[in-house]
Amino acid sequence: MKTLDDGVWKTRIAEPKQRGFSRWHGDDKARAAVYANRIRLGSGVGKQAMRLRAEIVERSFAHNLDRGGMRRTWLRGRDNVHKRYLVHGAGHNLGILMRLLIGAGTPREAAARGLAYFFFVYTEEAVVIILVAASPDGFAILAMAVTAAPI
Repeated sequence: MKTLDDGVWKTRIAEPKQRGFSRWHGDDKARAAVYANRIRLGSGVGKQAMRLRAEIVERSFAHNLDRGGMRRTWLRGRDNVHKRYLVHGAGHNLGILMRLLIGAGTPREAAARGLAYFFFVYTEEAVVIILVAASPDGFAILAMAVTAAPI
């Protein structure tokens, strides 16, 4: 907190409620940084930022973990779990882009409307997904590169 307090950006880092009181052992700079952070969290700007975080960031994590089935995985090894989570997050982001650009958030929905074509390019370094979709305004081309070894 001390190093972040001297920077250009003012932080609002959430911390759990603690029982009792903190013993600072003479570190006045750390105490001032923590108390200033608590004041910023309680301000109107801090509360609005936490609401936006809960709405945008936390909701997408919860959606991927619970609805997407990423809370528990049956893969062996951290590298494989990391690749799975990376591809799952890329698919989530692609769905958001598709919904914004063409109004269909899933490939099945876009294909049912006759709006989209998908191309997959596999290389040794990456899997590239190219979406060519028709929107009401014209054509939109989305390219997403997942820079991990192919699964």
